[in-house]
Amino acid sequence: MLQKIRKAVIPTAGYGTRFLPATKATPKEMLPIVDKPTIQYIVEEALASGIEEILIISGHAKRAIEDHFDSAPALEMELERKGKESLLQMVRETAAIKIHYIRQREMKGLGDAILCAKAFMGGEPFAVLLGDDVVYNEPGRPALRQLMDVYEATGSSVLGCQTVPQEKVSSYGIVDGVATDDARMLKVLDMVEKPSIEEAPSQMAVLGRYVITPQIFSILENTLPGKGGEIQLTDALRVLAHREPVYAYDFEGTRYDVGDKLGFLKATVEYALRRPDMGAAFQDYLQELLAEED
Repeated sequence: MLQKIRKAVIPTAGYGTRFLPATKATPKEMLPIVDKPTIQYIVEEALASGIEEILIISGHAKRAIEDHFDSAPALEMELERKGKESLLQMVRETAAIKIHYIRQREMKGLGDAILCAKAFMGGEPFAVLLGDDVVYNEPGRPALRQLMDVYEATGSSVLGCQTVPQEKVSSYGIVDGVATDDARMLKVLDMVEKPSIEEAPSQMAVLGRYVITPQIFSILENTLPGKGGEIQLTDALRVLAHREPVYAYDFEGTRYDVGDKLGFLKATVEYALRRPDMGAAFQDYLQELLAEED
């Protein structure tokens, strides 16, 4: 019987050096897109997809993440005293999310971070959501849920991908695969890290969402350090694809690379424009700003 995907891991142990000095004392995952930390968008996607238990792999100076999802009695009392019921409800809902934590003691790569989750997963297939990729979908079918649907249909690991322009393939890990009956899906043969346009086997780029079978753990335990002296998840997935079927799925949704400053700004602007409480006023401001420049 096919095991249900119940658990997800979110690695957050990186230093966030691209956002220094802001991330010297503040985790990059806590940088807000409008008024909500980046990691909360990731957690909410997991919950909306049907995930029941979440493990965050933390590291040095990441305590703010734990505090964010913890209760805040003094703050709740103050909000209650001032009659700010909507804010009080928001704070309580955030604290009600059940999250587990484990620390990655050394920064030895994404593969090592995933290996830290072995005991928590208990031999079950699981999801991985990387915090550098925020995906916007209309309510009802989050990016991770799309991958979970593919897993339920195939019983196999699934890489979350999107088709990128040909001139962008050198910025991503690109899937080498064969077509399936589903136009959005390839069966993975291999992956090529940041190939040239001429070398790229496809335009399917792996973008921070995965559903993985537990066989990955034994592979990770025997994966030698690769690029940068780190244990790479990609190297382990390539081995997995030679042992059992692995699929790449071109998920629907607007994806933002919030680990990049421009991508973070795009996410902030577009999420603000979607907000019913500020979108129209913000759009007017942007139009005025552009008119002044003209």
